[in-house]
Amino acid sequence: MAIEPRHFLWAVEHRVATITLNRPERKNPLTFEAYRELANTFWALRDDSGVRAVVLTGAGGNFSSGGDVHEIIGPLVEMADEEEEEKLLAFTRLTGELVQAMRACPQPIIAAVDGICAGAGAILAMASDLRIGTPASRIAFLFVRVGLSGADMGACAMLPRIIGHGRASELLFTGRFMSADEAERWGFYNRVVESGRLLSEATALATSLAQGPTLAHAATKRALHEEWDMGIDDAIEYEARVQAELMESEDFARAYRAFVARETPAFEGD
Repeated sequence: MAIEPRHFLWAVEHRVATITLNRPERKNPLTFEAYRELANTFWALRDDSGVRAVVLTGAGGNFSSGGDVHEIIGPLVEMADEEEEEKLLAFTRLTGELVQAMRACPQPIIAAVDGICAGAGAILAMASDLRIGTPASRIAFLFVRVGLSGADMGACAMLPRIIGHGRASELLFTGRFMSADEAERWGFYNRVVESGRLLSEATALATSLAQGPTLAHAATKRALHEEWDMGIDDAIEYEARVQAELMESEDFARAYRAFVARETPAFEGD
């Protein structure tokens, strides 16, 4: 799939796509156009067999400071003054669509987080499947600091499932920054590494996933998402059907043949 973004950097190597938010002079804030382009990219990845894992990161030692104060927040205030409710709702739906696209994207997404990760930037990290941070990283869901609710882009649904209800409530009510140590202890980060190793660690993890069974990873990601609303009996039945389908895949047969031959399976995603 040919992607030529204008609002972030895009690179693919060894079936790993790296998306780099690239406005380092402003700590990589998002614009209206960036939201749309990111959402479109993640939607498009559903049909891209050449990409098996994604790394999402920021340039210049920061992940993202969130929505651009001048290019987003200022215009939103003007819309409110002019009572343009439809435009405000169109924007909030667009930001939510980005999270929906990330969750619908079958490839595992790894957020590599350094420096500031705030507002919508924190949401992008939250919506990823795995998160690697650095000691210098600081995360804040700071919507309340600008007079908005913590219920933004799915935060009230997703964050409690990652770090627990009480901890999520504290962050969403106060808008305070969460340190890297807290983020790791609370389960937001899968691991914390030194800044100089961040991208290489994230890429190595993504590459290992890209070498794995693509269909199985996609099914796992989908199940983790779908089973949020299920009771245990429904979840067991759902997983039984998913696993039975995967047992018909060629990758499953490859793994068996490799085991018998005492070889490492070469998964092809079929």
